[in-house]
Amino acid sequence: MELVRSITRPSEFLALLQFQFGSLKTVQIQDWTKISPTLKRCYQFLMMTSRSFASVIQALDGELRDAICIFYLVLRALDTLEDDMTIPTEEKVILMKDLHKNLYNPEWKYRRSQEADKIVLEEFPVISAEFRNLDKCYRDVIQEITERMANGMCKYLECSDVNSLDDWNEYCHYVAGLVGIGLSRIFSASHLEDVIVGEDEDLSNSMGLFLQKTNIIRDYLADIREGRKFWPKEAWSKFAKNLEDFQYDKNMDEALKCLNFLITNALHHVPDVIKYLSRLRNQSVFNFCAIPQVMAIGTLAICYNNPDVFKTVVKLRKGQAVYMMRRAVTLNAAKMIFHDFAAEILKNLPSNDPSKDKTHEISETILMLSHVKDSGSSYLPLLSASSIALFTAVWYYYSGSEEVFRFS
Repeated sequence: MELVRSITRPSEFLALLQFQFGSLKTVQIQDWTKISPTLKRCYQFLMMTSRSFASVIQALDGELRDAICIFYLVLRALDTLEDDMTIPTEEKVILMKDLHKNLYNPEWKYRRSQEADKIVLEEFPVISAEFRNLDKCYRDVIQEITERMANGMCKYLECSDVNSLDDWNEYCHYVAGLVGIGLSRIFSASHLEDVIVGEDEDLSNSMGLFLQKTNIIRDYLADIREGRKFWPKEAWSKFAKNLEDFQYDKNMDEALKCLNFLITNALHHVPDVIKYLSRLRNQSVFNFCAIPQVMAIGTLAICYNNPDVFKTVVKLRKGQAVYMMRRAVTLNAAKMIFHDFAAEILKNLPSNDPSKDKTHEISETILMLSHVKDSGSSYLPLLSASSIALFTAVWYYYSGSEEVFRFS
């Protein structure tokens, strides 16, 4: 079916053919005979809780791979506590705020969770043991980010709505921006990236906010159906009495105005994203960072002024996603993808949209920052082991309901 959807787009069709029939060979990135039983168990937890992240993390170089695996699992444990509605709020706050301390408690675990990912809490001693085996430079980052994220999450535990745009930025900072900051500091600590990558928290925060806002915008319908409200009231109250009203056809004009307003807000992070990517030197780190970002702007482009956001799940075509991932392995190629999608948004500007001037302005800025003088060949590079792992993540994403590259 996906081949049929891409048949009129030769580049996508070729990428999808190569992916489905020529790129699904088993690639051994991790040498399982050389790692401890507890670390091996951690990678099993990773596969159980996020197949996409398991593939992406294993594509990273050297000790960075293990550090980010443990970072992910610790944050997954924190997120599982937050999501478990069977835990009384008072108890939950204590559990979450103490998690960073319990990384040094070999005995701590939590056995009363009812969440699907409860194994990371029930077998937390396995995770904390491998945490303590990490170099101090990694342990310090993971413990600090866990503490900061827990404090931020607890602030929003009893607040079901996100009110102002400042609140939206703050919420996204706690659940995603801090992840970006932590990852950047780990990249620098590994010496695979320059010190400035870890020191510039503003750029790292923007990386996380761009992904999180994209997820929130795209997931309007799923969140509404589950009783969650992540669109900021300051934005949606300009167009409706209730956020739920946007799902009804009679309110579609106003719904699209709000959608376009939020997409425009998210696009303002792209200049920071391009600047961040321009600083990266290690290929595995670049792939890890760039691919989710180009997927995000692609998602915003197909969501822009699209009524389907309020009716169904909006996703990039699988062929389109695979083609983008095949391309986005250099800075110039990633810039070209940002350029193409910014141009697509500009082309679709509605004349009566109240945000159109701001959308036009930020889109033009992205076009300028992403301009590449020599576009080079559209030839798709041969697959490396790390690329296959990343493409496997896309395969899992489109084969199921899992979200790619999202910690929480």
